[in-house]
Amino acid sequence: MTIWAPQPPIATREVAAATLPIDLSTSTYRTMLRLVVPAAAGDVLDITAWARVTNDTGKDRNDPGYTVGVGWHLWAYDCDSGQGSAGPWWRISPSNGDNVTRVRHHMPMAISTVYAVPDDWPTGHRIVVVLRADAHSTAWVEGDTLTVDRAYGELIVRPWTRQTTTQEG
Repeated sequence: MTIWAPQPPIATREVAAATLPIDLSTSTYRTMLRLVVPAAAGDVLDITAWARVTNDTGKDRNDPGYTVGVGWHLWAYDCDSGQGSAGPWWRISPSNGDNVTRVRHHMPMAISTVYAVPDDWPTGHRIVVVLRADAHSTAWVEGDTLTVDRAYGELIVRPWTRQTTTQEG
């Protein structure tokens, strides 16, 4: 019989990025938040993350700036693989996205997912869960960025471990 046991949540509010560079590409991700989590094969991670960005692309009140698309998703990598953050990463959530205008100004980015640690996960290895984001626009101007509101953000992982028991009778 398998029993799922909740473990204490692990969380961080240390937002890593100060800005998101705006460009035309949708693949210039930046790490918003990251968290190292002890993991065992078969564990289930209940993950919630959020951060916020601000669009200040206008130079003054006569310049309305432009709309910027922001994409965000959750990723993971094995921090004990010997390759660290240079090793393989894999996306563990669907992509999310929205547009932030000068009028909207502040845009929250929220995401959650449930991720099952693979059954072949190496014993003793830890998984790093990462909220990543990128900013893009067809109107981009080289050097423009979105401000990452570093006082607004949190990444929470609630691990569930699988425990097998024998049941008599």
